[in-house]
Amino acid sequence: MAGKKFVVKKVAVLGAGVMGCQIAGHLANAKVKTVLFDLTAKEGPKNAIVDNALKGLKKIKPAPLATSKSLSYIKAANYEDDLEELKDCDLVIEAVAERLDIKESVYKQVAPHLGENTIFATNTSGLSIELLCSKFPENLKHRFCGVHFFNPPRYMHLVELIPCEKTDSEYLDHLEKFLVSTLGKGVVRAKDTPNFVANRLGVFSMLAAIHLAKKYNLRFDVVDDLTGRRLGRPKSATFRTADVVGLDTFSHVAQTMQDGLLDDPWHQYFTQPDWLSFLVEEGKLGSKTGGGIYQKQGKQYFVLDPKTKEYVPSGEKADSEVIELLKIKDPVEKFKGLRASQNPQAQFVWFCFAEVFHYIAYHAESIADTAREIDFAIRWGFGWDVGPLETWQAAGIQQVKKWLEEDISAGNTMTKAKLPSWLDSLTEFHNDKGSFKFSDGTYQPRSNLDVYKRQIVPARLLGESRKPLGKTVWESDFVRAFTLDDRVLIIENLNKNHAVSYDVLSGFSQAIDIAEQEFEAVVLWNEDAPFSVGADLKSMMPVFASGDFEAIEKTIKLFQETSMKIRYSQVPVVSAVNGYALGGGGEIVLHSNKVVAALESYIGLVEVGVGLIPGGGGTKEFALRAAKESKGDLLASLTDYYMNIAMAKVAASALEAKETGHLRESDVVVFNTYELLYVAIQEALTLANSGFRPEQPQTFKVGGRTVAASILGQLVNMKEGRFISEYDYYLGKKIAWVMTGGDIENGSIVDEQWILDLERKVFMDLLKNEKTQERIQGMMTTGKAVRN
Repeated sequence: MAGKKFVVKKVAVLGAGVMGCQIAGHLANAKVKTVLFDLTAKEGPKNAIVDNALKGLKKIKPAPLATSKSLSYIKAANYEDDLEELKDCDLVIEAVAERLDIKESVYKQVAPHLGENTIFATNTSGLSIELLCSKFPENLKHRFCGVHFFNPPRYMHLVELIPCEKTDSEYLDHLEKFLVSTLGKGVVRAKDTPNFVANRLGVFSMLAAIHLAKKYNLRFDVVDDLTGRRLGRPKSATFRTADVVGLDTFSHVAQTMQDGLLDDPWHQYFTQPDWLSFLVEEGKLGSKTGGGIYQKQGKQYFVLDPKTKEYVPSGEKADSEVIELLKIKDPVEKFKGLRASQNPQAQFVWFCFAEVFHYIAYHAESIADTAREIDFAIRWGFGWDVGPLETWQAAGIQQVKKWLEEDISAGNTMTKAKLPSWLDSLTEFHNDKGSFKFSDGTYQPRSNLDVYKRQIVPARLLGESRKPLGKTVWESDFVRAFTLDDRVLIIENLNKNHAVSYDVLSGFSQAIDIAEQEFEAVVLWNEDAPFSVGADLKSMMPVFASGDFEAIEKTIKLFQETSMKIRYSQVPVVSAVNGYALGGGGEIVLHSNKVVAALESYIGLVEVGVGLIPGGGGTKEFALRAAKESKGDLLASLTDYYMNIAMAKVAASALEAKETGHLRESDVVVFNTYELLYVAIQEALTLANSGFRPEQPQTFKVGGRTVAASILGQLVNMKEGRFISEYDYYLGKKIAWVMTGGDIENGSIVDEQWILDLERKVFMDLLKNEKTQERIQGMMTTGKAVRN
């Protein structure tokens, strides 16, 4: 392979089970030609097993497919008829059952048919990669490795890459590049130890919490209240996470640790509790079976009492004094307070951290090269905001070490295993030199693979410097405009959740003015998701409460003007979208000359949820797009755009947004969010280099009273069927009135400003309506839409 460019054009996935089928689905999301293999069906069509699995993909939640069109990239195959398909596959991913004999049988079938440069990767979650490689032909071992996706593959950022002794590093590098850029993954290179890095440490943290819950006699729902968002971890916390993963899967991973780590000082704690065995035997496996540790009965949730194995009403929360301790920002003071408290819940939380610190320190060198692999594996695989070693560093490595030694000496910890000597004088796990390497005490810099040059702002680690990116050109409290190359001006929204306010709009407008004079292009980008949650309702509340509607109209007018400036700027404006782009955020996206969107971008005009219509040009823009797409039937082209607004439709991915009209077909979808800024800059420069000139403001046909009446006919049916409320119907009428141009004839020609004026008038009229005010107040109070 030396000297050849490696491009993955075609992939085979062996095994159409839960993981294999979803891995194939995500490959298809990335438009990678995929062949999905399974056994020949005993009855019916030979590929029935795969066909049924692919049908099932459409029903899984969360959706593995970013768009239903992805299925067209997957071909069903079986081992009897289709092995010739393997010869031109660049990558084969094995995802058959976790049994050595089954895997060995599959290897014997497929190995003779592999291409001369095909990489073969097993998705095993627990079997030894070296052992599996031993079952592979000797002349192919250099192309064998482990590639461990996390479930669900579309959404989980982590993929662990595990070489065996004979794996050629060149093949491993090529595979990493593909995983990172094409599939959008965060790759952690792991050592070949049971459960690798993330499951080894993440499942240990859960087993430790289970043991400590029993020790301190805590209910499962209280444990989940303590170990979820209060610790910067997923809302599902400990026991709900087990339900989501599947208790059979959790049990299997724990069993792998029990069977494969006989010499582990914590081995006795890998034994599964009797309540877990009971639930698995009863078939109560968690979310996938409708109940496990938690169970919903009617409208009420119940949680298992491990002593009686009966369900009791759930919903108990942590003690207030412990909650206050967990609110302390300084990690040193927080841990000090937890250790000093006599409250069992406080002791529980401290030892949840202490046991994980102790376990990682003892085993780190055997499971990972550096601290970076450990922290990214837990962040990306288990959803922690901050990795365990980052947390340890923030609290002071030597201070935490002293506390651990005191607890170990006093017999308060699960084992008396000694801490390693490399901890003795250590003060940082991560710094600007790199991350601590356990074997020699040096700091290893990040990977120098070319693919990472596309990550202008990679995932950061605590301890690395956080200097402002680029050279600041203009800045306010709400907006920062900076450049990396003196060619493209990057504009960042500094408001909370990147909400749109008068000050943000004013800053955008001023920054674009500067760009037109001094730069070639503009990129609208924020380092963290979301792109924007929409209008800054909180900042509007004082004005709203005082009845100063003139000030609000001034903001709406500025919003419309800024949207039009984005569209018709003398330099191209590219929006780099990640996460939610709702309401006003979506309107900014709609007016951009080009959009580069991360796959997991969720774009929608959702203003009806607060009793309003899109007022920053969104209603106008959808009317304009419908007119452009009309082929003599304006109603037909307008209906879908209208329903998007009226039903507050949010596209479930960037690919789906192309189907809903929130994005254009020419817009770019990026799978790795860390590449978003790089690609957006390249797209902006491409527009600039191709001689970009803005269009003139548009004129277009509208449907007038005739088309509005047809739309209202559909609304009446929805109201009578109780799909919408009376006020939803009223809002629907107003949206139709604006999008069809108001009280004019069908086929009338209007300009954009005509619709913008109607849009602004309706927006302000609705704002003064009592029911809209109820919706706004409800959203501000509960964060949920009120349907009155």
